[in-house]
Amino acid sequence: MLPNVVEMLVASGARLVRIMGDMVSRAPNEVWFRRFENVPHRNLVCSRPLLDHVLTDRVLHDPRIRLRENTTVLALDGTAKAVTGVQVKTGDTQETLRADLVVDASGRGTSAPRWLQDLGLPAVEQREVNAGVAYATRLYKAPGSTAARTFPLVNVQANPSKAPGRGGIILPIEDDRWIVTLCGTRGGEPTAENDAFIDFALSLGDPVIGELLKNAEPIGDVKTSRSTANTRRYYEKMKAWPDGFIALGDAIAGYNPVYGHGLSVAAQCALAVRDVLRDHPLTAPGTARRAQRAAARPVGAAWDLAVGQDALYPGASATPPNRVERLLARYVDRCVETGASNPRALAALLDVMSLLKPPTRLFSPDMLVPMLTGPKMKLLTEPPLTEAEREAALR
Repeated sequence: MLPNVVEMLVASGARLVRIMGDMVSRAPNEVWFRRFENVPHRNLVCSRPLLDHVLTDRVLHDPRIRLRENTTVLALDGTAKAVTGVQVKTGDTQETLRADLVVDASGRGTSAPRWLQDLGLPAVEQREVNAGVAYATRLYKAPGSTAARTFPLVNVQANPSKAPGRGGIILPIEDDRWIVTLCGTRGGEPTAENDAFIDFALSLGDPVIGELLKNAEPIGDVKTSRSTANTRRYYEKMKAWPDGFIALGDAIAGYNPVYGHGLSVAAQCALAVRDVLRDHPLTAPGTARRAQRAAARPVGAAWDLAVGQDALYPGASATPPNRVERLLARYVDRCVETGASNPRALAALLDVMSLLKPPTRLFSPDMLVPMLTGPKMKLLTEPPLTEAEREAALR
């Protein structure tokens, strides 16, 4: 969608990290992945400010795009049958901007459900699955001699079957820094206290993150966040939908950030809308509804993956996971265990977890054959860090 943007990010200091070759990762079922180097998947790793800067700069170079700064959308303009624009406020000035199509990409904080009701439409069906995850993040200078080498990501994922779930991740980023994020569910949340950060890291199911931070120098204080609930709005189920309006990405569904699906789903929503608009005129009756239903498909795939894990935590949802969701969660655990020791199965797992392929990929021969024949290598019980990597962090 944005040609050369990955290269631009890498040139600015981002890293393309091999999964799992450049990662040390423990799955939610407490299995450590082997560091297979021939799996084609990559993580693009950098700070959020760098990502936002490069993306924004790239987008705003398009002469067709005009940015309205310091402007707030107050409401949709139009009727229950057709949206014709938005009412906005810039400073003390209010006006109506006319548009053939209004796209809500405002994220978790969207006001679209209220705006649509103000036009006379019924309330949209919504569901929330909130594992109660709290995050605490702190920046560090890359310790020891890690800045002089390619240091792996280190990830200890929380186990949903052992509440409260606790986890953490080290992300080596640009400018010789580490972003370290710790997380915990209800009853096991990290705090904003600086002195408690490393102790919390040492308390995880494996203390590797805390051990690697012993000689690391922090940059600034701990920052916390609790905006982690999975929230979905089922616009595609509404019996009536206005022409001229669609919602995309987190405005349809927001996910627990641990799954890293938000940006991918937003991009897939945009591609789905593009495909609809290639076959249907923008202003034709029903085009917006077709686009909204198309955008719901990638949302649904990511939703099932996230909820399948988070719904298992106590108090996560007023609607407990059904039998199908529980069976899917158990099957995904088997897939993770299989992928931890088999590169073919790992590739299939990553195809699904990165949203490149639908969940049916988990039932392909690449997954089923090694699952049925059993692992050829023992499952790892310790993080696959090399001695040289440990020493680099502790010198």
